[in-house]
Amino acid sequence: MKSFYYLWLMMLLSVSCSSQVNKTHAKLGETENFQVENIIIDPSITYQTMEGFGASDAWRVQFVGKNWPVEKRDSIADLLFSREMDENGNPKGIGLSQWRFYIGAGSMEQGDESGVSNPWRRAESFLNADGTYDWSRQAGQQWFLNAAKERGVDKLLAFSISAPVHMTENEKAWSDGGNNFNIKSGMMDDFADFLANVAGHFASQDLTFDYISPFNEPQWDWKAPASQEGTPALNSEIAEVSRLLSSRLMDTSPSSQIVIPEAAELQFLYGRNLKPGRQNQIDDFFNPSSDNYIGDLPNLKKSVLGHSYFTTNENKKLIDIRRSLAQKLENYNGELNYWQSEFCILERHDDIGAGWERDLGMPTALYVARVIHHDITVANATLWSWWTALSQFDFKDGLIHLDNGNDGIRGPENPESELLKENGFFRETKLLWALGNYSLFVRPGMKRIYVESVTTLSEAEQADNFMVSGYLNTTDNTLVLVMVNYSNEAKKVNIDNLETSFEISDNRFDAYTTSNEGSLTRSVVLTDHIEVGPRSVITLVSKISID
Repeated sequence: MKSFYYLWLMMLLSVSCSSQVNKTHAKLGETENFQVENIIIDPSITYQTMEGFGASDAWRVQFVGKNWPVEKRDSIADLLFSREMDENGNPKGIGLSQWRFYIGAGSMEQGDESGVSNPWRRAESFLNADGTYDWSRQAGQQWFLNAAKERGVDKLLAFSISAPVHMTENEKAWSDGGNNFNIKSGMMDDFADFLANVAGHFASQDLTFDYISPFNEPQWDWKAPASQEGTPALNSEIAEVSRLLSSRLMDTSPSSQIVIPEAAELQFLYGRNLKPGRQNQIDDFFNPSSDNYIGDLPNLKKSVLGHSYFTTNENKKLIDIRRSLAQKLENYNGELNYWQSEFCILERHDDIGAGWERDLGMPTALYVARVIHHDITVANATLWSWWTALSQFDFKDGLIHLDNGNDGIRGPENPESELLKENGFFRETKLLWALGNYSLFVRPGMKRIYVESVTTLSEAEQADNFMVSGYLNTTDNTLVLVMVNYSNEAKKVNIDNLETSFEISDNRFDAYTTSNEGSLTRSVVLTDHIEVGPRSVITLVSKISID
């Protein structure tokens, strides 16, 4: 019966979905032409349980966290982690719920001999070649790790890109090429011990890593010229290290879970005949018939991690790839979740250009909000993480940008790169706050619920127009709606709950809007007067009563 009502309402409302109404509204202009968007909400239909939103510390926080004035560090940490509101009810930060800590391989100690030309992309290692540990290293990263914990970040993740340099075949933190893990023969155990000892040390400091990720983007060869630390790895090698690490973590950090495989592109999770031995990773690791099956490890999290790079510059590709991933995961009957664990701008798109030339404004913020929406609503991601929290480059890879009073550094040879290690300016981006439209309000444990736009547009067309997703805290019945208006037209949103029986408290929402005019700016809107400005992201929050 319910499906009949949905069909009937969609047919009825689709006639008016493109109708226009004139409305006077001070914030949007003296007279605005609103396009009507009708949405259906049914909190009784639920999907994945959300696990949060995160970002990585690599590599830029190493200098900021160690050298910059404490007041600036605190301000940056507040922007990333705080869930507090100011006296007007506006957020002080975006309340990330996960923080990715990079476990370095030792290219920093090697200096120019490391082969990594950019000092901002080198990293220290806790482990010395003689087997001793120096826990004072990575001090700047440790400062931010503590700052995240102090501000209530729910989950901490530690990830590795390379084995420590004295363990690698070429004694570098990057590979000579090929398919295999860059590690000396017989040192798999040593690498697993290293990761387990790092986890154990931080657990003893009350900074337990909830998750340990031993490999990152193993499909790429990471050969010279080296832009960063990195290593390829075969699925068989990932499985071997995971088995070794599983037993060692039981002793050093028993509450930590292993997460894999941090696929370089989503297609490597479910297929892609490009990298033999490094693809089809869902089946290879989680199908019991596979030689590389590790799904029975007691401390392996039943999630697959992938990166959304190179899948976003065409709407159809954006949707089709995520649908294919979701269909593959359906074969596992809800036992496997998907984490989008890393993304920034690497592809060219007419709306934002390519990665170079940073963007503090709305174009990149909206582009990324569209990716987040589809990762969650099509691929059913339970966690979504941005690549790097800070960037000193003139590149679209930071939530917060660092500079010396200019537009950022174009390359590592720029002398301003050295000055910026000690102090500088930091700039908020609209991207930071648009991510906050999700991260601050869609908290771990919330359920994504049925929210549907009634439209005659195709999915690909809708991605250039209006997107909405909904979430419910089933403990206190807090409803969260995130709306992305990619278009240049203002929207008037009508909510229809059909025959479902729930009421929105006081018929009003707390609204938080990110646009050219504000960053998560708070207002109060009535349920029959929801207006979304052009080129904006808005989050609506209210309690509901469900009969």
